[in-house]
Amino acid sequence: MQAVHAPYGRSMHLSRAVPPGSTTSFVRAHLPASVAEALGLAASLTDPARRGGAVPAPGTGHTADLWRALATLAAHDLSAARAVEPHLDAAAVLEQAREAGQVAPAATDVAGSADAAGSGGRASAAGPVWGVFAAEGPGVRLDATRAPAVAVDPDSADPAAPAASGAATAAPERWTLTGVKPWCSLAGQLDAALVTAWAGDERRLFAVDLHQPGVEVVPGTWHARGLVDIPSGPVRFDDVAASPVGEPGWYLRRPGFEWGGIGVAACWYGGAVGVARTLHVATVGREPDPWRFRALGVVDERLGDARRALAEAADLVDAGEATGREGRLLAKRVRGTVARAADDVLTAVGRALGPAPLALDAAHAARVADLELYLRQHHAEKDEASLGGAVRERALDLAVGSVGPADGVDAAGEGVDPW
Repeated sequence: MQAVHAPYGRSMHLSRAVPPGSTTSFVRAHLPASVAEALGLAASLTDPARRGGAVPAPGTGHTADLWRALATLAAHDLSAARAVEPHLDAAAVLEQAREAGQVAPAATDVAGSADAAGSGGRASAAGPVWGVFAAEGPGVRLDATRAPAVAVDPDSADPAAPAASGAATAAPERWTLTGVKPWCSLAGQLDAALVTAWAGDERRLFAVDLHQPGVEVVPGTWHARGLVDIPSGPVRFDDVAASPVGEPGWYLRRPGFEWGGIGVAACWYGGAVGVARTLHVATVGREPDPWRFRALGVVDERLGDARRALAEAADLVDAGEATGREGRLLAKRVRGTVARAADDVLTAVGRALGPAPLALDAAHAARVADLELYLRQHHAEKDEASLGGAVRERALDLAVGSVGPADGVDAAGEGVDPW
């Protein structure tokens, strides 16, 4: 059976070689059997002492390895990838904020405060596990309010002790969150999260300890048939302490925002590989069937398209050529390519194999349902229209000469890339 899986096993990793000591090799050696184990794996991946290497993050020279690891995990179990990917994204955001001087020390310490107060254990013994809650939804809003400045006594052991004399210093910036945040995946099982909230007219990112009072996971809202082990309902915040990460708008403007979106596409790709394996086994293990050959050919083409798009994007990210407008355009292209490929894989496999595996093969049925739901993070025609608009905008800028030769255009305005 392993030999039958080999061709898609290799393509899943974006390249044939998986070097020892890589993030991908670590994931392959620790494939989780449950979401709880996936959360433990997430914490281990960002613990250099346990993993024996640097924290994986896009743009640090190992982006392809990071995305291979996510694809590997998703092909094994898309729910596991859905649990791990946000933690790795949060770690990358915090590291980028530190490098830019955009984060206070308190923001990275929030996950440990609840344990110190005795209000619950961590999601993983390897360390705190983070999520990212950045979605918006109709009819709900999360507001951030800056607390009044408080003078503190610099000589007190309690950093929040009120000043007893004129020799006082200002306390660190304090914010609270109040309102409802939708689409908070695994909020009841995480230690902390990076959460976007409205500070006036702009969205701002905050680090939040999810163990503290005032955080309420709204029950009974997750009715999905896919990703059933990744409840992603709303969370109510009632005057919950939060630490700012970046200035208003920084989270959405930073280069890594687009890179994180491509990391999600790597999970879609891995999920499509998992679905494709059922067709591969059915085609190789039975008598020749021209219609299954046709479906297998379509699947192989589409997975190849997705794999090459991800590999090229990883090279561009590490080369520093995926920032600003170019980064946004790249992310739209890659996410669109991978989403279309995954949709085509679902269609080809479903038509070739009929209802039997969906009805009788629990693992395959779960993979299909998981991927169908996860893919809806891509907004289909709406995102295609957004890509088209971005291509037009870039073309207009090129026409007026606002983009120079370094962006692939010669002095006459004619680049080797027709776009």
